[in-house]
Amino acid sequence: MISYIKGTLAHRGESYIILETGGIGYQIFVSTVVLSKMPDLGKEIKVFTHMSVKDDGISLFGFSSKEEQEMFLKLLTVGGVGPKGALGFLSQLTPQEIIMAILSGDAKTLTKAPGVGKKTAQRVILELKDKCSTEDAIAIPSDMEEEVGSIGGAKFEAIDAMTALGYSRSEAAKAVGLVAAEGMTTEEILKAALKKMITF
Repeated sequence: MISYIKGTLAHRGESYIILETGGIGYQIFVSTVVLSKMPDLGKEIKVFTHMSVKDDGISLFGFSSKEEQEMFLKLLTVGGVGPKGALGFLSQLTPQEIIMAILSGDAKTLTKAPGVGKKTAQRVILELKDKCSTEDAIAIPSDMEEEVGSIGGAKFEAIDAMTALGYSRSEAAKAVGLVAAEGMTTEEILKAALKKMITF
């Protein structure tokens, strides 16, 4: 299993990149989001990967973060969702948005992915709801891991308070994620998030 590749960006295609390392050029299929984040050719980058082995060949799929890679692997466990389909989800939605859609049973959001109908969206919700948690949906940057106890707890409490007021967990997590900052109390996050909901 190739977990990630670090190398020089040698080519950028419509749905893939070629990463050169050790004299070998690896073709890696990526989402449109990852493609848009790519630097200029010749720059060194690190891409998290998943290797798919099938009868018709071996393919590499790439991601800009560990969270994207993990969400891709979860989506692959759903019946009827292959590597290209899983990449389609990540082209339209962030891992956090996918998790919140699953937890809140929001099939409509999942159908934004290319080629995904209502039945496939419902299957994703049904098969992954026990593999996702609200904690996974709230992105806390690695440099803030020490603050998880304070800001992380305040975020969760603010989301719980908003759901008690009638908002879906998906709406609440989105609003809280946009306004929460280090040092804010639950009450401050809640007030700012409610204000943000008015502008949605």
